[in-house]
Amino acid sequence: MSRILNHRMRSSLRRPSWSCVDKRAVAFSVWTGRSVLLHKPLESYQIPRRRYGMLIARAVRGVLKIRYLLLGGAVGGGMTLNKKYVEWKDGLPEMGWLNDLLPDNEQWDKFTTTLLDAKEKIGDQFQIVGVPLTLSIHSDPRLREAGVARAAELREWLAQRYEDAVAAAAVNNATSRIEPAPKIVNNLQSRPAPMSAKSNTDETAAYERRVHALQEEVLSLQARYQRELQRLEQENRELRQQNMLLRQGRQPSTKKMKRSLIDMYSSVLDELADWDSGEAGRLPRVVVVGDQSAGKTSVLEMLAQARIFPRGAGEMCTRAPVKVTLSEGPYHVAQFNDSSREFDLNKEADLADLRKEVDLRMRNSVRGGRTVSSQQIAMSVKGPGIPRMVLVDLPGVISTQTVDMASDTREAIKEMTKQYMDNPNAIILCIQDGSVDAERSNVTDLVSSCDPSGKRTIFVLTKVDLAEENLANPNRIRRILEGKLFPMKALGYYAVVTGRSRKDDSIQSIREYEERFFRSSKLFKDGMVAAGQVTTRNLALGVAECFWRMVRDSVEQQADAFKAMRFNLESEWKNTFPRQRELDRDELFERARAELLDKSAELSGVPAAAWEARLQNALWAAAAQRIFSGIYLPAAAHASEDVDKFNTSVDIKLREWAENELATLSIKAGRQALREEFSELMSKSSDSDAIYEPVKKAAVDEALSRHQWEERAQDVLRVLQVNALQDRCVASRGDWDSAVSLMEDALKERLKTTEEDLKSLAGPGFRERWLYWQSSSEEQNRRSEVKSELERLGSSRPNLSYDEVVAVRDNLRRRGVDADNEYIRETWKPIYLKQFLQRALSRARDCRKSFYLYTQQNGTGKECCEVVMFWRVQSALRTTANALRQQIGNREAGRLDRELREVLDEMSSDADMKKKLLSGRRVELAEELKRVRQVQEKLEEFIEALNKEK
Repeated sequence: MSRILNHRMRSSLRRPSWSCVDKRAVAFSVWTGRSVLLHKPLESYQIPRRRYGMLIARAVRGVLKIRYLLLGGAVGGGMTLNKKYVEWKDGLPEMGWLNDLLPDNEQWDKFTTTLLDAKEKIGDQFQIVGVPLTLSIHSDPRLREAGVARAAELREWLAQRYEDAVAAAAVNNATSRIEPAPKIVNNLQSRPAPMSAKSNTDETAAYERRVHALQEEVLSLQARYQRELQRLEQENRELRQQNMLLRQGRQPSTKKMKRSLIDMYSSVLDELADWDSGEAGRLPRVVVVGDQSAGKTSVLEMLAQARIFPRGAGEMCTRAPVKVTLSEGPYHVAQFNDSSREFDLNKEADLADLRKEVDLRMRNSVRGGRTVSSQQIAMSVKGPGIPRMVLVDLPGVISTQTVDMASDTREAIKEMTKQYMDNPNAIILCIQDGSVDAERSNVTDLVSSCDPSGKRTIFVLTKVDLAEENLANPNRIRRILEGKLFPMKALGYYAVVTGRSRKDDSIQSIREYEERFFRSSKLFKDGMVAAGQVTTRNLALGVAECFWRMVRDSVEQQADAFKAMRFNLESEWKNTFPRQRELDRDELFERARAELLDKSAELSGVPAAAWEARLQNALWAAAAQRIFSGIYLPAAAHASEDVDKFNTSVDIKLREWAENELATLSIKAGRQALREEFSELMSKSSDSDAIYEPVKKAAVDEALSRHQWEERAQDVLRVLQVNALQDRCVASRGDWDSAVSLMEDALKERLKTTEEDLKSLAGPGFRERWLYWQSSSEEQNRRSEVKSELERLGSSRPNLSYDEVVAVRDNLRRRGVDADNEYIRETWKPIYLKQFLQRALSRARDCRKSFYLYTQQNGTGKECCEVVMFWRVQSALRTTANALRQQIGNREAGRLDRELREVLDEMSSDADMKKKLLSGRRVELAEELKRVRQVQEKLEEFIEALNKEK
């Protein structure tokens, strides 16, 4: 029909007799009954009937189209809704196991009969019985996402059953009423009054047993549900992370997945561990405080799910703060932040090694007679199902100080504990021993002073099993967990059991014991504590939730504070050091190290001539005194004018010197020359920054002090020196002149020293007295008189005879000067030495022209034997210098370079040394700026990851 109408309509549209205006006019006329084109009634025009059919067909087709659209949209929306429902249903956890735990209809009918009986005995208070059955479900703070729907469904089902039971009880009560029993005022805390009939007593006992059995089942159900919920949340987080990466077109990176949120936060706290600013301690962390032996370490081990801390029998175990970062991971491992070793917590051997390492680090931190230390030990623990948080375990607060402790131990612990708790964002986990009297607590007053409102305090009562066993009034525990006994406030109160005083118990066995205890405990059965207040599992969930809430509330504020600090420091740097780079202490040290090593490499490029000249000067400076005082002067004094005797004495003394002293003396001179050359090389850099100088000087001095010449080098030198001293023949004119120059220089230097000694003995001369207003002492005047008398004597012998001494003494007495014989001989020694040196210098000048005569006599001449002696010494020293130069080039320079590298390596790892050598506002400002940037970047990275997880 519609096709026929459409065909007629198209046919009519193709007719040329009707225009578009005519069509609109006809359509308008149909609705109004009047013509638009002609002001006449519609009946006056002849309109074909099929035109009306065309308009009707159009209207029908529009209605059909709307129906199809509505029908198609409804079908498509229903299919989409069904698909979404199926996806949501598949995402929920499998809860079929509830059917095995919850009773069926027949069992509920029997339970209804029991409730009717209890209704007659209990009275109007019966409706409160349902509270314990749903208490554990309502108190669970972790019900969210998929578990919320299932929990709500379960509550509705229980409420319906309860209403049915009450209705049935009302009907039965109306038909057959019995004598009501006394009412129970306080839930399940009071028992029904004893009945006269035995049957009523048995029914009451049976009722109580059934209620207790249901309570145990509910508690077990809650624990199982929490474990399942933790597993599903973990899987959900991993799937969200992988899904996010897949949406971005990237494959999940294993390396990035390992960088968890809590690890990023822990690295920020590590950066701030030694920070001096007040902003450092404002980031949230969980501070575990309590009295000694209250169970702090045991609670932390339960949270970490491993026994990671050493234990002692009656002595302090925690001697330093221990920062533990708990995080999730596929394997249960522990690791120190400054070590690469991972301890497998599933292996007892690794656990033992971990406890030993913790104990060793604590003992190393309390050296110097201290009992506790503020040096923080940082470690991380990862494992499946471990809550994510950062805890700091502190030494226990003590009330009595024993004799083997340091005198300030008690106050040091209190100050350390207060310092950590004063952080306004720190969560205080206050541990109280439940097995001891509340009046013996030392930490509650301290916690109350730091957090009087209790907005960031969580109270934990440990050893509840011992408390329930020992206390005569269990109501005292209820008052503690309600916050009515201790003078402090808290966010939450928890009761836990962390062991049975057995060192070999595993964490799993302790957890099972804890759950069994609370299922059968009077505290729970009698309604004194709620199910959410017991077990370390609930404690971990509560603390983790509080920790992350505190982190989210405060971390952005801390990031803004560090951003402002960075801006201020950068402004100070630009104004104070505008043309210098921001180099921190490590970077400055590395630059100083590079300069030192570059200069050290130049040591091998020193020319041989420069080395030999320096070595000869060093050798002569070391040997000059020995040559004059031990060889030349004694030989000259002994031989007097006998040349052969002089030569013989010189030969003997030179050989003894070469065999006993010269080699060792040469090594010392070589080390001194090497030190001087090395120091000059290090100080030649003109463009070096002055801030490097303390580092360079300390490194060079330490390397040179460590450097020792090879021992076998002395034997080689000894042989060469003995052979060189045996040669008495001067081969060339140049050698002769060189020996004469050496002799003249040595004599002049010695003569100058002798004259200065005489001047100090006799006092200033006439010129000094008149021009420089210098005066002589009484002793100097006496020496001057003796000196003048000895010079008039004119003796040429090294030792005065007795007659000469007596003559000088008598002459001095006549002039009023009293001097004994020894005083006269002592004054004669420098006078004679001066005269001898003057004569020797005159002979040396004469011998400079005697080389031709020496060659004509083939070295047998005796006129210039002193020049030959100095040539022999010079030849030995020249040979020694050449040997030392070769040893330096072949061995010693390389060994010195290695020792310098070792010193620099040691200094690079010694933070205190670098801080001492590299100091000043420039270094301190660069250091602080670097640390602020690092903290700010890590905080921003953490905030970004935190927002993504939200």
